[in-house]
Amino acid sequence: MENLFIPATPSSPEVDFRFDEHLLSLKGESYPENAAAFYGHVISALRQYLHQTEPPATITLNVALVYFNSSSTKMLFALFGALDEKAKTGTNIILNWHHDVEDDTIFEFGQELRDDFSNLQFHDQAHQH
Repeated sequence: MENLFIPATPSSPEVDFRFDEHLLSLKGESYPENAAAFYGHVISALRQYLHQTEPPATITLNVALVYFNSSSTKMLFALFGALDEKAKTGTNIILNWHHDVEDDTIFEFGQELRDDFSNLQFHDQAHQH
């Protein structure tokens, strides 16, 4: 399956899904004008990849978002939900949640993800900037 790379813009994150390495990354800010359109393609590619990947593959997701709006939040939940469903079937999925140590909003959102998607191996990664 072909890898997916979408460069960051001022309002959308960099998407670097290296399916061949089972390494998925999102970073930057996320408030695209049409979050459903932006993430729809990303989630579709992810679902196709997950359908084609059988356990015991380990998938690593690195998320380093510094801001996201409510429209992006809904789409991110769909993305994490797809990964959580795959993890239920026995695939090892690691979610590395990167945030600034002083950013309580991003930290707390990560804690919600940890609670809501309990099949993912959640790792909080606080960084000093």
